[in-house]
Amino acid sequence: MAGYEYVSPEQLAGFDKYKYSAVDNNPLSLYVMHPFWNTIVKAFPTWLAPNLITFSGFLLVVFNFLLMAYFDPDFYASAPGHRHVPDWVWIVVGILNFTAYTLDGVDGKQARRTNSSTPLGELFDHGLDSWSCVYFVVTVYSIFGRGSTGVSVFVLYLLLWVVLFSFILSHWEKYNTGILFLPWGYDLSQVTISFVYIVTAVVGVEAWYEPFLFNFLYRDLFTAMIIGCAVCVTLPMSFLNFYRSYKNNTLKHSSVYEVMVPVFSPCLLFILSTAWILWSPSDILEIHPRVFYFMVGTAFANITCQLIVCQMSSTRCPALNWLLVPLFLVVMAVNLGVATYLESILLYTLTAAFTLAHIHYGVCVVKQLSSHFQIYPFSLRKPNSD
Repeated sequence: MAGYEYVSPEQLAGFDKYKYSAVDNNPLSLYVMHPFWNTIVKAFPTWLAPNLITFSGFLLVVFNFLLMAYFDPDFYASAPGHRHVPDWVWIVVGILNFTAYTLDGVDGKQARRTNSSTPLGELFDHGLDSWSCVYFVVTVYSIFGRGSTGVSVFVLYLLLWVVLFSFILSHWEKYNTGILFLPWGYDLSQVTISFVYIVTAVVGVEAWYEPFLFNFLYRDLFTAMIIGCAVCVTLPMSFLNFYRSYKNNTLKHSSVYEVMVPVFSPCLLFILSTAWILWSPSDILEIHPRVFYFMVGTAFANITCQLIVCQMSSTRCPALNWLLVPLFLVVMAVNLGVATYLESILLYTLTAAFTLAHIHYGVCVVKQLSSHFQIYPFSLRKPNSD
């Protein structure tokens, strides 16, 4: 299994013909962040591989997730009457979040600067971004947390799905139009949240208890920003881009089925995970919210990575991700009424299986494409230069 080949010969041939095409018309990105990144990238040595920059940024996001899991395991740390997260933790998380965002912005520039741009680099970048969604959202949750001053774990679960669907929408666009339209919400959210982390360290979590405007609490603003950005910006712009491609006769797929097939697995994942929550005899989301979020986010990342492989290789996206099969069986077992302790064991087992399966998928795909393009993923040296 260590050398399993997930990428088919047809997909490898598609990667050979692939040309990167993206549109970024976000004012914050164009006029603020790109000039900043252009300055930052000059500080990096030319021997530093872009994929190493990408992976370093991802590790910072994971570190933030683990750090907050230690100080706020059950999302009650920000609630009144509970021991709060130390101020220095918020500062560290804020700095590391912005650093990770910066590294995500300069990796492509480093690739062009060193003439080392490859399809593997784009796949590696966007694949890790798909997994970062859950780390980012769950870490942000600790600012408000649960309790009377926060949002419920089920509301956060729904907000997580708003973010996940917003992310995959961009890659659904590219699967159908051949162009990646970079979402406006990403840059704004990263800059804003990095700032909010630092502010939290200065004013304390108690500041978020007070109404923002009239009886409108900061937690409500947090919820409204996520939903509003998705409904008022991401969704309309995605449909507009799709419509323009349709009018210009440049869509890559003609049938409704082929157009919509990338969303089948994400929607089924949402249905199954939501059914588990609603049918759970032990109220599994209340007991293990962090693990449940991570399970969903990891399965989503695997689904998205397979979509990205298909869109880049111009091949058909699979209608069903195999990770949904064990999830379906677990949900059926829950519906039949499993013991409370057994349900928790099933969740942890499924989460571990999903994590190992996704890591295995990622490692094998990187190895396969590295061999195909005859490159080292974390070095600018060529294999034949040894």
